[in-house]
Amino acid sequence: LSPQMCEKFTVCENSMEMLVQNNLNLPKVTEEDGCLLAGFDEEKCLKKLSSGLFTFQTYLEYVQETFTSEKQKVESLCYSTKHLATTIRQMVINPDEVVIPDSATQKSLLTKLKSDKTWIEKITTHLILRDFTSFMEKTVRAVRYLKNTRSVSV
Repeated sequence: LSPQMCEKFTVCENSMEMLVQNNLNLPKVTEEDGCLLAGFDEEKCLKKLSSGLFTFQTYLEYVQETFTSEKQKVESLCYSTKHLATTIRQMVINPDEVVIPDSATQKSLLTKLKSDKTWIEKITTHLILRDFTSFMEKTVRAVRYLKNTRSVSV
């Protein structure tokens, strides 16, 4: 979706608008999450990935509301993300330990994300999609690593 954002809204990597402060608090995979090859911690990593994907659901819902020209693609992305989050959560030894935002938190976040300025919506959408892409790259690496080290299929 990033090329479409750049093409339709001129929200490209090198545009001046991208300098807007990113205070969205989007989920990120860090070294402490146990998802990197050095210090890989399966349980900790799976909890982080599942929790992060559930958190991204709200952000992707916002993208769905604001990026209407790509509605079908974003709907598919939302569905697939929820399915992946649920699947990874089932792999955790104690699935109840996976942090899933409650509906009040989700509503509050959606309200906070909304803006009356179109360009802020475009930047927010771009930042969400950029960070989601980065999160998914790390998720794919971790799942691939698990698949190669486990006898059970992932």
